[in-house]
Amino acid sequence: MHHPGCPDRPGCPDRPSHPDRPSRTDRALGAVLGSAAGDALGAPFEFGPPGAYTARFPDGRATMHAGGGWDRGEATDDTQMAVLIARSLLARGGLDLPDVFRRFQRWAAAEPKDIGLQTEVVLGSGLPWDRAAAAHFEVNGRAAGNGSLMRAAPSAVYFAGRSRTATMDAARRLAALTHGDPAAWEGTAVLHELIRVALDGGDPLHAVPAALAEVHPAERDRWAAVLAPDWHPELATEFNGAAWPCLGSAVWALRTTDTYEAAVGAAIDLGGDTDTVAAVTGALAGAVHGVAAIPNRWLAPLHVPLPGSGDEVLRAHELALMARELTPTVI
Repeated sequence: MHHPGCPDRPGCPDRPSHPDRPSRTDRALGAVLGSAAGDALGAPFEFGPPGAYTARFPDGRATMHAGGGWDRGEATDDTQMAVLIARSLLARGGLDLPDVFRRFQRWAAAEPKDIGLQTEVVLGSGLPWDRAAAAHFEVNGRAAGNGSLMRAAPSAVYFAGRSRTATMDAARRLAALTHGDPAAWEGTAVLHELIRVALDGGDPLHAVPAALAEVHPAERDRWAAVLAPDWHPELATEFNGAAWPCLGSAVWALRTTDTYEAAVGAAIDLGGDTDTVAAVTGALAGAVHGVAAIPNRWLAPLHVPLPGSGDEVLRAHELALMARELTPTVI
């Protein structure tokens, strides 16, 4: 069965023949498309109160809708930056940090509809790729927003064929392009590792302790607190636009639900930075449950405008093609 909007197209995220046992490719598609769909579904609820998602969809059958300046099914800067990373990885055959940074700069200069304040300052500073984020952190002292988590799905898929250490190192380096705070680097590294485990068919919740063991000791306790089995988003000490409660909420949503759709819904129902929390949750839940778990009614209207790339707009089948190219051969 084909998804609406991409019949007979190469790369269409077809339903796997064994939906209860998704393949590695099914999981990779789930991570990339799941993050984008979570982003677009959560965008109209951004900065709204807890419970708004349930209030709008009391039957639990959510649909993409317009709101908050976003068109129906429109993905935000979260997915736009993720696509830029994916294109750099594919074009350069690996991690080329100056190239990623240049792509980010071109995108930011094209005045995207939404861009994080910190990211905008860093990319517009005029400083080189290896100094811009560090200089921002030196002045501000805090730079642990969730912006390096929101764009992680493609790079997590790309590096998943490598070891835990290599995967987490690549994540840190990508995060450091825009976030000078080591706390953001470590959280992004943990997210990459949990997705790597899920793509291998493992349980990312069981992998949390091993991932935390790789976190820099100065950051470990704070990350361990929000990733603990008994942590709840109500215990957060910061707005979920910060890295800690964002990833903590995504892991909580995965832990307390049993489907992709329920996990993303739980994330959005928390309120606050709903597009990013849902994008991170969608990446994790998509990697666990596979692409078959993402509702057709969410994928059909999904689209990703790319400022700085002419009038280009990517649809679900194009994201699926990209995800397939990113999916590694395990080495």
